[in-house]
Amino acid sequence: MADKSIGPMSVCAYTVDAMESAIEAIDLVKRYGRETAVDGVSFTVPPGTVLGLLGPNGAGKTTTVRMMTTLTEPTSGTARVAGFDVRTHPDQVRRHMGLTGQVATVDELLTGSENIRMIGGLYGIRRKDLQKLGSQLLEQFSLTDAAERVVKSYSGGMRRRLDLAVSLLASPPVLFLDEPTTGLDPRSRNELWEVLRGLVAQGTTLLLTTQYLEEADQLADNIVVIDRGRIIAQGSPMELKQQAGRASLVVTVADAADLEPAQTLLARTGAEVFVDVGARRLSASAEGLGDMIDVAGWLRDSGIGVDDIGLSRPSLDDVFLTLTGHRTEDTEEVEV
Repeated sequence: MADKSIGPMSVCAYTVDAMESAIEAIDLVKRYGRETAVDGVSFTVPPGTVLGLLGPNGAGKTTTVRMMTTLTEPTSGTARVAGFDVRTHPDQVRRHMGLTGQVATVDELLTGSENIRMIGGLYGIRRKDLQKLGSQLLEQFSLTDAAERVVKSYSGGMRRRLDLAVSLLASPPVLFLDEPTTGLDPRSRNELWEVLRGLVAQGTTLLLTTQYLEEADQLADNIVVIDRGRIIAQGSPMELKQQAGRASLVVTVADAADLEPAQTLLARTGAEVFVDVGARRLSASAEGLGDMIDVAGWLRDSGIGVDDIGLSRPSLDDVFLTLTGHRTEDTEEVEV
């Protein structure tokens, strides 16, 4: 998707730039009878950044978002959005945020333009301003050509983009996205990622729930990993990956006859070297680029030809497996 300026954000009536935290969860707890869906969740999101709330279905992500967006009353604890407490100032919270849920909420029997006019009218936006704002949003989300088509004829990706466009009509400085790319094909997912990057570049603060590890890695400045209602880790994507172990230095030699001398050279790093004879590949744990540069120099000086050399870092999937003992998809629970 082409990078387009995001006009609506320039008319935002609110700002959280001067605040230390645009979003803050404070020991949030939610119980349903004897079941605890969310158990003492706390985190902060600085203005203009993206927090990825990562976890499998049933982890408590959606329940956390519902409490933070005033849709569900916390059993205990509280949250603040743009400085306003969800318990004591819910109306102010709703004025300062947008929400896109797991299922698009636009009216399928209306056109894209009609959906924008209807929701804009509910926000109380003046007709003249709404016409300009609607055109900007439709252009931003590549929906101009489909503006007069009924939404039931839209693809899944188009519906998600329209849903996001509608949530931005009031130009909220804080946006909650609950698994926004669920059910989208890879192309539509990538297009939506580009839109979200553009919003953040203009100063919007995003809280993104997802069970897609790649999505959190691509978009989030920081990640909170939640499992069975509790936070089990948080940090930047790189910090979390480091918890899953060191990077691996992987070398593919051009000639299998060089495997043994190459193994001797890699062993200089002090790490155990693993050899895959059939693939002409050697691997060893590494501290980072320094080890790779050293090894590349040793191989060059020894006259050993190399087809490929690089660092392989643990993925967020590896992180989740390390932290929980299972992968995000290894659950059949339904999100609450």
